[in-house]
Amino acid sequence: MPQKLLSVCKVDDDDKAATNKCFLNPADFPKSSRHIQAASDGRKLLFTAEADNNVSSGQIAFNFLQRKWGNFSVNQAVSVEECPKNEKDMVILSIGVEVDFHSKKMTTKDTFNTDEMSAEFLRKFNRLVFSVGQPLPFTFKKFILVCTVKEIQLISPESLRSDNAGAPIPSSYGMLVANSTITFEKGPSSSIVLVGKARGKIPSIINPDWNFGQLGIGGLDNEFNAIFRRAFASRVFPPEVIEQLGCKHVKGILLFGPPGTGKTLMARQIGKMLNAREPKIVNGPQILDKYVGESEANIRRLFADAEEEQRTAGVNSGLHIIIFDEIDAICKARGSVSGASGVHDTVVNQLLSKIDGVDQLNNILVIGMTNRKDMIDEALLRPGRFEVQMEIGLPNEAGRVQILNIHTANMRKNNKLAPGVNIEELASLTKNFSGAELEGLVRAAGSSALNRHVKASDKVEVDPDVASKLCLTWKDFLYALENDIKPAFGPTSELIDQYQNRGITIWGDHVRHIIDQGKLLINQAKSPCTAGLVTVLLEGAPNAGKTALAAHIAKVSDFPFIKVCTSEEMVGFSETAKCLSIRKYFDDAYRSQLSCILVDNIERLLDYGPIGPRYSNLTLQALLVLLKKEPPKGRKLLVICTSSTRSILEELGMVSAFTAVLHVPNIRQVDEIVNVLENSDVFSSEDIKQIRKEIGQRRLCVGIKKLLALLDLVGQAEPKDRPRKFINILEEQDILEMAQG
Repeated sequence: MPQKLLSVCKVDDDDKAATNKCFLNPADFPKSSRHIQAASDGRKLLFTAEADNNVSSGQIAFNFLQRKWGNFSVNQAVSVEECPKNEKDMVILSIGVEVDFHSKKMTTKDTFNTDEMSAEFLRKFNRLVFSVGQPLPFTFKKFILVCTVKEIQLISPESLRSDNAGAPIPSSYGMLVANSTITFEKGPSSSIVLVGKARGKIPSIINPDWNFGQLGIGGLDNEFNAIFRRAFASRVFPPEVIEQLGCKHVKGILLFGPPGTGKTLMARQIGKMLNAREPKIVNGPQILDKYVGESEANIRRLFADAEEEQRTAGVNSGLHIIIFDEIDAICKARGSVSGASGVHDTVVNQLLSKIDGVDQLNNILVIGMTNRKDMIDEALLRPGRFEVQMEIGLPNEAGRVQILNIHTANMRKNNKLAPGVNIEELASLTKNFSGAELEGLVRAAGSSALNRHVKASDKVEVDPDVASKLCLTWKDFLYALENDIKPAFGPTSELIDQYQNRGITIWGDHVRHIIDQGKLLINQAKSPCTAGLVTVLLEGAPNAGKTALAAHIAKVSDFPFIKVCTSEEMVGFSETAKCLSIRKYFDDAYRSQLSCILVDNIERLLDYGPIGPRYSNLTLQALLVLLKKEPPKGRKLLVICTSSTRSILEELGMVSAFTAVLHVPNIRQVDEIVNVLENSDVFSSEDIKQIRKEIGQRRLCVGIKKLLALLDLVGQAEPKDRPRKFINILEEQDILEMAQG
């Protein structure tokens, strides 16, 4: 067929239009091929033609979609010629088609079986040519659909000449044959529901542009994998597969844990990672409103878009993500907030009904974040609501290495990190640092490095060559670690050091035994083969040095979390406030892998008084419960308590709550007191011999703390008068038996 100029006209019959062919007068029809090439505005498009006497000579009839695709207008002249390739060179191996309803307003709950659609497509369009991007009408059962060709792969010539299938050839056009493979996928905004094996690739729940290497979440690999398995694995599969299993998607995730551990960061990254609608991020307090009913209306507005899309698209609805920061502000346990309005209760009720009510939604994912899981209403925590509850705890050493590498990546890239900075060693020094505290540590080290390039004078001057000289060194990080950043869940080192500011004096075998027993209890607490809770009571007379020994054991343990619970911090507290304060010590300890709590002078916490006697039963019961409560799985807790009233604790039933009870005795032997004197700088060796002779066989009883205080007093006297002064003080205070005669 030589090239001809033909005038465009409309197809005069709907049945002909549905064939996806173009029609020519027999006089213009090509003799050697029924595939033609029509050109206009520089574009050449392929069509399958058919002779039709109803078409006038010099015209070519296109249906509406063909004219729209080719940008042909009626009566426009187009250049028509035969297809430049033979049919055998255009055989389609597979073709991918995007399908949608012809009418955008069309909705139906019927499912479309892609296997049946594929058979019907082949029957109607066998040996027709198709091009990528071409739209075509397709009538399936009673529905008029519009298909758009997305990709075409041809059979390689080698496979036509032999039995071996060659590699498929991507192409912009080809001819459909009886054994071509057809796959259907729904359009991006289509509400059509496709089922069957001929369904094309399902849009991934993961954003195709997402790079897991850029997640930026250090130390939370296990938590992130667990969240993905529980919340997103079901959304990867086709909806019909999930329906066959009778499963429902997880609709709620609760991230809880101490401040600064990465809860908000993880929620933000989940929103970016998912191929879903733009996440709605709201702070809990933003929901509350002073006008009656507005707080509940704010909740309803958050879910309005998801409700509308589920009503129109059904199971093919896109995922809607709603992120609640500080969710405990609006979801407190119902009945716990006083007041006549009851607004908190109604907000919780509204949220419950939206997530898992009568008209429940299946296209939502609600992510809540809180530091206070205990404050949230229990109904929100059951399966079907916030079903996945993930604790985002303090990072381990490997996690701290990841976090530090993330925050020093730019420094390393721009050669601003000195070679001597060892990230692994820094991670080992930052036990129980949260992610936010590690970021603050890097920031403080940067400030230290910047400060070196500031000249202190009458006016602040910055070194002009700072860009080339600036470099963070190991000393910068150590300075920030010692002076600027302290972990909220780290050891109370100042108080521990204060308790043993005079050191530990090994005045006898009793002290060695207590220290050795303390080491065994530390090993028991650390061992993975033992229970997670070890409790020890150091009891003895007042001033016997119990607190110093307890502090020594706590410090030797080298646990990353060491806190001291004392009655001094709770002066004036009510019984309830005191119980809550003690409970917080234990709750904080449960967040660390290894924790130690030192409860000093336990009878003072109990408000014990010898006259009466009187004690706080509420505090007693709280301590008994906490001393017997096992920490969470994988956590280890060592509790060291001190008391000067063992007999009272036995009457209260507390002694049996301890794993071990160690007695701290007073000094009773002359050799023991001599050991203490030899460790002091108060007496010379001759003085000590004189004191030993003076004491002789007389009875002696004194606590080490009392004895050290007396030595401080005697040290203020003249050196020659100290031995006699020391003996006199011991006799006056009934520490030493008076000499006979």
